[in-house]
Amino acid sequence: MPAKSAAQQKAAGAALSAKRGDAPKSALKGASKHMEESMTEKELDEMASTKRKGKPEHVKD
Repeated sequence: MPAKSAAQQKAAGAALSAKRGDAPKSALKGASKHMEESMTEKELDEMASTKRKGKPEHVKD
């Protein structure tokens, strides 16, 4: 599933980094912490690799 906003894409990148062990899990907060716990590495990679061009910074639900 591709990211719908730049903020979502950045959070997925942070969660992916922690899941791979490149960054400490204790540094995560908010959405990235939840993403790291609930998504697989493949799902995070797919969301983090979404192109940011043309994406809004935030999307209202």
